[in-house]
Amino acid sequence: MIHTVKHPVPDTPLSTPLLYSTPSSSSSGRSSDTDESPATSFRYDFQDLKFKILNVPASSFHSYKLLANLSGHIGSVSCLALCGEFILSASQGKDIIVWQQPDLRQFTKFGQGEGSVKALVTAGNKVFTAHQDSRIRVWKISRNSENLFRLVDTLPTTKDYLGKFMKQSNYVQTRRHHKRLWIEHSDSISCLAVSNGLIYSGSWDKTLKVWRMSDFKCLESIKAHDDAINGLVASNGIVYSASADGKIKAWGKEVRNTHSLKGILEGHRDISLNSIVVSEDGSLVYGGGSDGYIMGWLGNRNFDSWRVICEMKAHKMAVLCMCLMGEFLCSGSADKSISIWKREINGSLFRTMIIKGHEGPVKCLQASPTRVGGGFMLYSGSLDKSLRVWWVPNYCSTAQITSSIDGTPRISTVSV
Repeated sequence: MIHTVKHPVPDTPLSTPLLYSTPSSSSSGRSSDTDESPATSFRYDFQDLKFKILNVPASSFHSYKLLANLSGHIGSVSCLALCGEFILSASQGKDIIVWQQPDLRQFTKFGQGEGSVKALVTAGNKVFTAHQDSRIRVWKISRNSENLFRLVDTLPTTKDYLGKFMKQSNYVQTRRHHKRLWIEHSDSISCLAVSNGLIYSGSWDKTLKVWRMSDFKCLESIKAHDDAINGLVASNGIVYSASADGKIKAWGKEVRNTHSLKGILEGHRDISLNSIVVSEDGSLVYGGGSDGYIMGWLGNRNFDSWRVICEMKAHKMAVLCMCLMGEFLCSGSADKSISIWKREINGSLFRTMIIKGHEGPVKCLQASPTRVGGGFMLYSGSLDKSLRVWWVPNYCSTAQITSSIDGTPRISTVSV
């Protein structure tokens, strides 16, 4: 079901959340302490991995390769991000492990706060982490410091607190007999997105908050959903939030960084939507549900002609995470598997392979934008406390898995 809220969409587009820092040129003369992306010392060549990637016939539909099984977390791996030559992974413990490529060794650790790290996103030379203690922490990447990842602020900031705590109108009811400043989340922050100078945070408290990156001031708090927010993504001037209330809501930025509801995409009744991805042009939205289904919608940025184009049983158990890599969609599930899907022109999906190996539910996925040896790198974090690194071929074989939910996979021939 699709609901449309008719408001004009702002003409100024927002950029896609930056989950991978592109190294700047060594001739740029920029200081490593600027807000630009990490400089050339963060650069490395994926072709160094060639020796690990075998030439696999295109007729083999399950020709992925496990390159590494990285251990070191004391708890479940909850989120991942790519930052130049580094992979960042976080878990139930406060420590965030930094892995260096291409040798995939543990480089360092950093972290602070109470409870699990729930979300992790990078932008330029900054890393933003969201925590179970309802705070966002900002880390600066600086090669001029002994601590490569240095804590520079915590949101809400002290300045933001001092400017609001005296005025009673700045307090909101969070639960019976409890009030908080509207700039504070009252429950775990579950997801983050960064776009066009703004930070978006979604929480189990059902709110979506907007922060200005230049001074980390909270600009807006939106009562976005009727249940916990599980996923956020920003694309082409629209911010999408996926919730346990079974809805995906689209928010457009108006003047002075305020946001208004543009449309609602509704999933299955009484089913939580756990993850969301959006195509580069913003015309396709996919949501992963607790019933194991992936649903897809095709439409336009005005939200006046959206329609369901994909509704399929993707996993035996809940879909917990998804990521896009070009024409491929990757989904991770509580059934411990990862599925790789090929997107067709009309937005429908067909499965090209199933990746198995994790001993627990797959909680997070991240694909590298760099092509490697006729494929791409896929990183997966699991409740089995491991981070695994896979090479996935980017060709589509003539052998396609048409069903693997209820038994032995059936193989059929498809036109590619």
